[in-house]
Amino acid sequence: MANFVNFSTPSEKDSSGIGVPEESIGFILQRGGEELALEKTSDRFTLRPAGDICDWEKIIPAQWLGRVPRVMLEEFRTKPEELEAAMEAARRSPEVAFVSHVYRVKNNPELLVYLTNEVTVQFSEEVGLKVQEAIAYEFRLRLVREVPGIANTYIFQLSEQAIENPVKIANRLTSRPEILTAEPNIVVQTSPYYRPRDPLYSKQWYLYNSGGQDLAPGSHIDIEKAWDITRGVRSVVVAIIDDSVDLNHPDFQGIGKIVAPKDFKEKDFLPLPGESEDNHGTSCAGIAVAEENGIGIVGVAPGCALMPIRTTGFLDDESIEEMFAWAMEKGASVISCSWGPSAIYFPLSLRQSAAIHRAATEGRNGKGCVIVFAAGNANRPTTGTINERNWPNNILSGPTKWLGGFTVHPDVIVVSSCTSLNKKAAYSNWGPTISVCAPSNNAPPGIWLQETGFISTGPEVKAFLAGVGIFTTDRLGVDGYEAGDFTAYFGGTSSAAPIVAGVAALVLSVNPDLTAQEVKQILQRTADKIIDRDPDPQLGLTLGTYDANGFSQWFGYGKVNAYKAVLAAQQQLTASPPRVSKYLQGRNDSKIEIPDDNPQGGGSAIRVNDADTVKDIRVSVDIEHNFLGDLEIYLVAPSGKSVLLQGRTLGCNKRLQVTYSLQQTPALRLLLGESTKGLWQLRVVDCAPEDIGRLNSWELTLSV
Repeated sequence: MANFVNFSTPSEKDSSGIGVPEESIGFILQRGGEELALEKTSDRFTLRPAGDICDWEKIIPAQWLGRVPRVMLEEFRTKPEELEAAMEAARRSPEVAFVSHVYRVKNNPELLVYLTNEVTVQFSEEVGLKVQEAIAYEFRLRLVREVPGIANTYIFQLSEQAIENPVKIANRLTSRPEILTAEPNIVVQTSPYYRPRDPLYSKQWYLYNSGGQDLAPGSHIDIEKAWDITRGVRSVVVAIIDDSVDLNHPDFQGIGKIVAPKDFKEKDFLPLPGESEDNHGTSCAGIAVAEENGIGIVGVAPGCALMPIRTTGFLDDESIEEMFAWAMEKGASVISCSWGPSAIYFPLSLRQSAAIHRAATEGRNGKGCVIVFAAGNANRPTTGTINERNWPNNILSGPTKWLGGFTVHPDVIVVSSCTSLNKKAAYSNWGPTISVCAPSNNAPPGIWLQETGFISTGPEVKAFLAGVGIFTTDRLGVDGYEAGDFTAYFGGTSSAAPIVAGVAALVLSVNPDLTAQEVKQILQRTADKIIDRDPDPQLGLTLGTYDANGFSQWFGYGKVNAYKAVLAAQQQLTASPPRVSKYLQGRNDSKIEIPDDNPQGGGSAIRVNDADTVKDIRVSVDIEHNFLGDLEIYLVAPSGKSVLLQGRTLGCNKRLQVTYSLQQTPALRLLLGESTKGLWQLRVVDCAPEDIGRLNSWELTLSV
């Protein structure tokens, strides 16, 4: 609980009617249905120029640190005792339009938060245009555009007449009954999940190997038999969203190899490395799709095309929207992301979550882009609590909640790492949202901190960590990780994610009609159940076996197997579609109180006695709750397989009456093919304290 603040209930509002106490109004960040505690940095601030870029150090009495791309912010550092004077000097300058503090999220080491001048507002369904305009005028907001895919949701800019910053305005808006959600658009710096550390090992063992030193039998992804079926087709495009890709590398050459390149940092169409540290994306791209051309290496899906997308290096709402929209609209089939927010606990904003959902459901002409994210390298849960100790300078201690943001999104394939010995990689993040694992190197756990560098996360790992590194493409020449065109020093979950992205591309090469959720289901169903009974060397946990549903918190549903996945996709293509012959329907009208702030939640069951196979599924629910934004809703099949129907996106609504179907909730496709017979459960989880409610009724309809 130390690193977030729970929603206030109506009874906690002060006399002004504001949900957040007035003394905290500028230090609570509304984010993805949660409230995060902010604090000002003591030595940094930003400004937005009023016109052309200036020689700032001649105007502002502070050290210029650089530009935060796209949002046109200039960042400065000064001595703490001189901060306010420097900011005041900036405010007086005619060259400056806007000045703001830089913030940190409490208990998120070195996570810097930059404010933009935008606020996203979701109005209640019954609020009409005149009321919306009146609220915008009251807060001096200027309408920019509607947010696609989210009803009654708009992006506003603060006008020159606005008297408060977007954090304060969002908090005041959130307290209004007409508003479901209000979030400031913020910018945080990305953190690639890998920093090279390991010595050189043999090349590309992860694709296929016949054993050897530190190579366990079956530690590869069985690619050669998959290649007998397909090596990929150019119509299947893998987007690598990263720091850059060296497009001059010989392994990215070939007719039709490069599709729709985009550089969001330099705002052009050549996403080439620009900085000395811009090496990450080139290595990821090589793992996924390096061309088979008789030289260099070969990617998992060498026949597929590459869409290189260079990020700005920062994560704000519009950057995520732009990158995923570009990939979707330019024809990406698979989107591979080996990065995440540089944070301990940071939920996605409404707009970021919607951008990913839109790509995952509307891309590929409605079949959805397959979206792959690396789990992260801190040896911490994608979502969960760890009793932290022994951190440098005691920056974390005691029960600490971790949340990966992108790695808990229900539309994402989340990839952890296993080693060449079929063991858990010591650094690999884990948890209930891992989909599959893939081979990578082994190394001590670590988290990248912006100023302090690569440090150990908690207790130091002193044990010998056996495992072979990943060999892949590098920037040409002396630049890059090594002096040469390839590197053996790549690893982390950054390596594992593009392996899975490449396998997904092969799956779509043989069966392009699959939806994104069906691809995810195939990868999980065909994965190899590797087992690691040893405790991990840092936390002492033993999570390397599988439960009754075939799930492991370390490995998800197992290590990805390219041949089994491609074969299953091919067989699904040739199988005759089953005929829907009848419906099975059940209803439970028993009212169930939802346990407050309880991760186990409350359950209600419907028993189905007919034994058949699910071909279609619909779930209708009726829930009352003081703050529906606290709730997650899951459907659990008799086999124990669970699907998230509703995330924490309902804001301050108090009544939910809705039907979830395959069209509206693609995650339900994970239950297709399940046996109908047995106990079906609806599980409602209240994720925050104070607000309470109940499940009035629910109904289940199965087509067989």
